[in-house]
Amino acid sequence: MATWKSSLLQDSASPLMEQLTFFHNHALLILLMITVLVGYLMSTLFFNSYNYRFLLEGQMIEIIWTILPAITLVFIALPSLRLLYLLDEVNNPLISVKTIGHQWYWSYEYSDFMNFEFDSYMIPTNEINMNSFRLLDVDNRTVLPYSSQIRMMITAADVIHSWTIPALSVKIDATPGRLNQISFLINRAGLFFGQCSEICGANHSFMPITIESIAPSYFIKWISKMAAL
Repeated sequence: MATWKSSLLQDSASPLMEQLTFFHNHALLILLMITVLVGYLMSTLFFNSYNYRFLLEGQMIEIIWTILPAITLVFIALPSLRLLYLLDEVNNPLISVKTIGHQWYWSYEYSDFMNFEFDSYMIPTNEINMNSFRLLDVDNRTVLPYSSQIRMMITAADVIHSWTIPALSVKIDATPGRLNQISFLINRAGLFFGQCSEICGANHSFMPITIESIAPSYFIKWISKMAAL
């Protein structure tokens, strides 16, 4: 989950988020190398008074600074394409949950388990307790088991929303009249927060998402309890 005063990515809680973090660091290292090289060349050209005759009319240097960026782009594009295909792949899910975006809350349907559903509203600031997270916690959390392949089917009832959990590398639009799906696997227990990432109206900032990841055995007990209500 997110931590206070952190400027980096959130700690990954899924294999796909780990791969995205590795790719982020890989691309950042390449950008750092490019920045240092270009900065060094510009500083030498600026502070040295003599003329760089090989840089003005040099065929060889033009070939080099045309080929090098092309090779650099290959080292960025190949891992990026691999990740794009991995993010779109839907494996055989153990659990399917339907998410519906409303103005301004989320509702969830567990159709695999006696088809029960509930709404998830943000806890108002005047009702929050010391153990909750302001503007992030909800009255009914989405409970999911870890080490299980989850399929989320997302749609909307009114306008376009976006169901987003940064720690799980999940971000998908909730579009009225369309059913989108995304697959992910949570690799540890915990609370993972997200927010609607599509500007959907006046209370866009007040429809958070809270996922509670628990052990599969506890999830079965929770499902049995919820289905009995």
